[in-house]
Amino acid sequence: MSFSSVLTKDFLLKSLDILISLYYIWLPIILAIIFWELWVHYVRARYINNLSWILLEMKLPRDIAKSPRAMEVFLNSLHTTRTGNLIEQYWNGFLTAWFSLEIVGINGEVHFYIYTQKFFRKVVEAQIYAQYPNVEIIEASDYTNISNKPEFMQEWNMFGSEFALIAEDAYPIKTYIDYGLHETATKEEQKTDPLTSLIEFLGSLGEDEQVWFQILIRATKKKWKEEGEKLIEKIMGIKEGVDDKNMIQALGGLHPGKTDLIKAVQKSVSKLGYDVNMRMIYIAKKEVYDAAKLVSMLLLTKQYNSPNLNGFKPVNATTVDYFFKKTRENLRRNIMLNAYKNRSCFYIPYPRKTFILNTEELATIYHFPGRVAETPTFGRIEAKKSGPPSNLPI
Repeated sequence: MSFSSVLTKDFLLKSLDILISLYYIWLPIILAIIFWELWVHYVRARYINNLSWILLEMKLPRDIAKSPRAMEVFLNSLHTTRTGNLIEQYWNGFLTAWFSLEIVGINGEVHFYIYTQKFFRKVVEAQIYAQYPNVEIIEASDYTNISNKPEFMQEWNMFGSEFALIAEDAYPIKTYIDYGLHETATKEEQKTDPLTSLIEFLGSLGEDEQVWFQILIRATKKKWKEEGEKLIEKIMGIKEGVDDKNMIQALGGLHPGKTDLIKAVQKSVSKLGYDVNMRMIYIAKKEVYDAAKLVSMLLLTKQYNSPNLNGFKPVNATTVDYFFKKTRENLRRNIMLNAYKNRSCFYIPYPRKTFILNTEELATIYHFPGRVAETPTFGRIEAKKSGPPSNLPI
């Protein structure tokens, strides 16, 4: 052994001996950190377990004259970033509220749902009625309970995928404004609603086939506008913190394409943002399970993609390749199914990486379509209601 190796070994042994001798300093710190993490986990789990939830189904009238802007106004009304004070956060486990917007096809019948805490039920109903007076809202049983049956895993097959953005959050997807749905003067038959493709697909499902589409939302606490400003500076190729005068000069020398890109980002971050997770699940009896529908399902989000801006891509799909394929796929299916049923992505038990969409983008993906969606099995109410209940809070 060389002299240098002996010195190195001797140094390491002495360092280890010193470290061990100072255990009374570092050990309490490590234990305190572990205890704190376990405590936060415990109080949050307790808080979540004590929440009461309700699934509300929207029965739509035959005619909805309003554009997706009405849904955008509704989403603005749900935007609350309240986190609670220190006692509420770290003793009661208080968490920022989240909601689940869901569009579901069951045996060819299409349903619109909102999954919310019972605490927010009257707020959700009041705001929906404010924008859509002729919609009928009913309390529904949870359609995901079909998976609770003992024979489910033996008789049914399942595929699931989540979705993520292709580019940075501040880049917008194609929205209802790009499709001209905000133009009230446009005749219904001349409108092109990207949501129609999803509704038609759900309406085409046969007996013992179901597709569940879930959009989990929580008001973002990220510095949404600041992220947009940094992205604009990156597009312009200037240093962070440049004054307004130099910014205007730099903007004047840009290619028109980059100028349009900057305007799109500015418009995107000017609206309220939500942390989002999107999932889609296809389940069917094994004898009718159609793998070809998986491709159609994954392509449904492509119509929101804008080549120069942003779009969606599938992630965390339940299919895998290579080693222990069947075991790994079953594990992924169980995780996906349980995460969907628990409407979980922001917190335990199934935390997921999220992205940000603004209210205009969300309203494009989830809104109540007009007569442009004429799927025969689209459950609409035939008669118009006289109006929402008179005892709802204003």
